[in-house]
Amino acid sequence: MIPKVSRKRPTIRDVAAEAGVSYATVSRVLNGRDWVSPEAVRAVRDAISRTGYTANPHARSLATGKSGSIAFLLTEPQHLLFEDPNFSVLLRGVAQALSDRELTLILMIASTPVERSRAVAYLSGGHVDGVLLVSPHSGDPLLRQLVEAEVPIVACGQVLGFEDRISSVSADDWGGGRSAVEHLLAQGCRRIATITGPQDTFGGVFRLRGYTDALTAAGIAVDPAYIVHGDWSRESGAAGMRTLLDRVPEVDAVFAASDAMAAAALPVLREAGREVPGDVRVVGFDDSGLAATTEPPLTTVRHPLERISEEMVRLLTDVIAGRTPLSITVPTSLVVRGSSPA
Repeated sequence: MIPKVSRKRPTIRDVAAEAGVSYATVSRVLNGRDWVSPEAVRAVRDAISRTGYTANPHARSLATGKSGSIAFLLTEPQHLLFEDPNFSVLLRGVAQALSDRELTLILMIASTPVERSRAVAYLSGGHVDGVLLVSPHSGDPLLRQLVEAEVPIVACGQVLGFEDRISSVSADDWGGGRSAVEHLLAQGCRRIATITGPQDTFGGVFRLRGYTDALTAAGIAVDPAYIVHGDWSRESGAAGMRTLLDRVPEVDAVFAASDAMAAAALPVLREAGREVPGDVRVVGFDDSGLAATTEPPLTTVRHPLERISEEMVRLLTDVIAGRTPLSITVPTSLVVRGSSPA
C-alpha cells in the first residue's frame, strides 16, 4: 500500500523558518510595510519561492481590513449588459485592469428597488473595497445611500448632483456631440434632428448640449420638434426615428446619442423610403463593434471605453487610499463611415 503524501499548505511560519527571520518580519513584507531591511525582504521572497507559499486571501482580509474585491455595479436592467456593447467592453476592460492589480471583480446589477436594497446592504457591509459605478442616474436613492455609507466609488460619467463627492471618469460627451453635428453641418445638412440619451444621465445631458450648442453656433434655431428622447436602446432609437418622421418629415440628418439607437434608425428610414446617406445622414455615438456592421456603416463618435475602464480602476485605488475625489475627462474623436461620408 502506497502511503499518502502530505499536501500541507506552507504557512507564514514555514516561510519565516526557511528565511531565518521572525514571523512578524514575514508579515510586514507580505503587507508591503516599509520598515524592513532590503536583506530581509530578499530572504523572505527567496523563502516564498522555495516553499511555494501563497497568501490565504481570507486571512489577509482579516489582517488588513481589505477584501481584495471590487464591485462593478450596473444600474441598468440586466438584459442591457448583454445587448448594449458598451457595457461588455467596459466590463472586459475593468476585469483586465483589476486582474493586473490582483483584485477580484464582483458583478452586480441594481436596476429595481429590491436589487438596489440588496446592493446597498452588501456594499456597505465591508464585502468590497470599492465600487465601479456604471450608468448612474440622478435621483437614484442608491447614490446617496452609498455616499452616506462612505463606500469608495468611481463612476463612469459624472454623477449629476454628486460631482464633488463621487470621483468619475467621463468621455467628452459635450465635445463629441458637438463634433457630430458640426460634421453634419459641414455636409450641408440644416434640418438636423437628434435622438437623445436619458436626461438623468451625464452622457445624455451633455451629448444633447453638444447638439444644441453646435446648431446655435451655426446660427440655426434649436427646434424642440427635432428632439426626441431615447434610453440608449435599439427600441427607443426605432421609436424615436418614427416620431421624427411624423413630426418633421423634411429632416435631412439625425444625430443619435448611441450607436444602438442610430443602428435602429436605419431600417426605419429605409421602410419610409428615405435613403441613407442620400436623403438623410446619420451619426451615432460610441464606435462600438455594431457601428461597422450596419448598412451603411455608421459614422460615429468614438467613446474610448478601454481607456476609461483603466482610468476608473486606477482612480478607484487612489480613492481607496484616501485621496480627494476628482473627475477625469477623456477626449473623443469622430469616425467617418458610409452613413455620413465626408
